[in-house]
Amino acid sequence: MTSPFRSRYDAVVIGGGHNGLVAAAYLAGAGQSVLLVERNDWIGGATTSQRAFPDYDARLSRYAYLISLLSPTIVQELGLAFETRRRETASFTAYERDGKARGLLISNVDEGVTRNSLAELTGDDSGWKQYQSFQAVAAAFAEKVWPGMLEPLRSRGWWKAQFDTPILREAWQGIVEEPLGAMLERHVSDDVLRGLLFTDGKIGVFTRPDDPSLLQNRCYVYHIIGNGTGEWRVPVGGMSAFVDALVARARGSGATIVSEAEALAVHPHGGAHTVEVHYKGHEHRIEARRVLLGTGARTSARLLSQRYAPAAEDEGSVVKANMLLRKLPRLRSGIDERAAFTGSFHVDEGYDAMRQTWAEANSGRVPARPPFETYCHSLTDSSILGPSLQRDGYQTLTLFGLDAPYRLFPAEENESRKQAFIDRYLAAFDRVTVDSFRDCLAVDRAGRPCIEVKSPLDLEREVDLDAGNIFHTAPSWFFTDDEALEGTWGVETPFPGIYRCGSSVLRGGAVSGIPGRSAAMKIFQEEGIK
Repeated sequence: MTSPFRSRYDAVVIGGGHNGLVAAAYLAGAGQSVLLVERNDWIGGATTSQRAFPDYDARLSRYAYLISLLSPTIVQELGLAFETRRRETASFTAYERDGKARGLLISNVDEGVTRNSLAELTGDDSGWKQYQSFQAVAAAFAEKVWPGMLEPLRSRGWWKAQFDTPILREAWQGIVEEPLGAMLERHVSDDVLRGLLFTDGKIGVFTRPDDPSLLQNRCYVYHIIGNGTGEWRVPVGGMSAFVDALVARARGSGATIVSEAEALAVHPHGGAHTVEVHYKGHEHRIEARRVLLGTGARTSARLLSQRYAPAAEDEGSVVKANMLLRKLPRLRSGIDERAAFTGSFHVDEGYDAMRQTWAEANSGRVPARPPFETYCHSLTDSSILGPSLQRDGYQTLTLFGLDAPYRLFPAEENESRKQAFIDRYLAAFDRVTVDSFRDCLAVDRAGRPCIEVKSPLDLEREVDLDAGNIFHTAPSWFFTDDEALEGTWGVETPFPGIYRCGSSVLRGGAVSGIPGRSAAMKIFQEEGIK
């Protein structure tokens, strides 16, 4: 067998997720010899599109769905042929008032739609005014913080000094210094609107509005700062389009990318580090001046023979479900289903209701009405569907379930717990839709509904997300409280020449490419590359 490996490289990147690919593309583009190894038989990690239902020509973004934190700077610096598209609807929230089904519709393109929908919710203009007030604080925060995400780390004190106007001081207090629920309750009185706004502090992590750890605040930051606006956009062609662009850029610059190649260990040395790789039944020892770890925190520690002790707040909390529908169900609220499903479609996400579901899950029970949200990629970008599916009106639907912590999915109960959650989700859909939701699902040739469910345990096993945490670990602040880290890129390890470049780094998480770029910038800084 001819080996795809050389004996020595300038840099070996372990892990073929989008951050590892970003790092590889930057380094190869600077003329360095780069090898990237990925244990799975696909490249992209959680940023991948696959045919989840083999009988249908539909490529779903299986683990990660939308993009907000990817900076245009990265796209431009790497020259990526990649595009995102705006959703006309930001969100739809199903609710009930006076025994009647209703819906709160937030538009990305028509302020009048949002204002009228909020007026129906609150009975007057108060909802609109409160929504504007809260969003103005969030927008001021995002505009201030976002540019610093591509720069070296600065201290908490430095950042606080930048928040020097009344609205920025309110933002700092409400988002950085006190539990997020306090600011939310000061600005917004309606339970439905509070719940909608709070979901940005809850998606993917197990938390509540008054959590003293401020985990909800850190999660919220990552959901509102993207490109200074916080808008979540659809990747045209699915997540694989982003991966394909990165692979093309890295390989075009000379990087070697090998799948089904599992890194077994990294041995730090003074001059060149040794990486042990298992590939097609053989073990290879590869030397590299630099090693970049695009792996989860647990795997990174194992590779370096270090101990790993996760914090309690590192626990992931999500059920993900991918679906293919024959048609969209009509809604009891009477709101056009295409408008509603284009945005994030929220069900059972009332503010007080989510306090209850958190308490239920925290006591070890599957919540009676677990909160969730979905979105339909194909309404904004139909290119992920084959021509016949487009013609016949099929749609994709991806679901993101909250208050589903890793602890609820021990291996022996993983399948039964997944079934319990999905049964509750489908029942919830039937409370807000006219058509039976199950009847809207496509079925494969064996008669099985086209729906796949991923628990936190599945995410850990399949794409190396420790404890099923979509951020890899608890989201970090955008600043550092450690004086020793001021001026660093947040990717350093105790071993010179070995760096982390995955989502578990400081300021990592979500589809951003920031960790990969930060690792490359650190190396460029050390080597005097501009």
